[in-house]
Amino acid sequence: MMFLRKCKVLICGVDDAGRGSVIGPLVIAGISIERNRTRRLSEMGVRDSKQLTAKAREALYEKILKVVDGYYVARISPRMIDRYVLKNGLNQLEGRYMAKVISNLRPNSAYVDSCDVNPERFGLLISKLARIGKIHSSHHADARFPVVSAASIIAKVNRDRAIARIRRTFDVGSGYPSDPKTMNFIAGFISDHGVPPEFVRRSWRPVKNLLESRR
Repeated sequence: MMFLRKCKVLICGVDDAGRGSVIGPLVIAGISIERNRTRRLSEMGVRDSKQLTAKAREALYEKILKVVDGYYVARISPRMIDRYVLKNGLNQLEGRYMAKVISNLRPNSAYVDSCDVNPERFGLLISKLARIGKIHSSHHADARFPVVSAASIIAKVNRDRAIARIRRTFDVGSGYPSDPKTMNFIAGFISDHGVPPEFVRRSWRPVKNLLESRR
């Protein structure tokens, strides 16, 4: 008589945090979980990180890590971001790191939140790089799929912690270019030192404008 061991079917969710920020890293995070246990994520209250308070994200972060089979967090430095933005390759950079996350988690399939206007193209890029399972790429995946919602929480908490470490020394505000406090800090630092600090993305147009105004 033959006995067959039932294999785990792992699915993965991947999302980013801090893409539009002018300060700090772009964080890419992924989680993997057995397909038949994804309902537990919804039951825990997991949803798109943007719909949660910082306190709720921190509480869910620990719960998620206890439920999932694996997780992986990658951080892309401002200098790396600058190099790719200058080549108009930010989407390619993010796709490369999403593929890295998926490759480390080794799922049967993965769901990703597409930063490309063409989700199918973005999914094909990741699939080519990761060479693992099937990639489901779509817009607003963090609001549609619990596995991506969970990944968005992991990414956002790690991103918030990175900004909190910067704030221990510098009063940088939210880190986004729409925040006057953030831009006033950068302008003041450039005025004093001639260049922005290492944690600022120099390829962002508001920062480039500040640098060009000094010439």
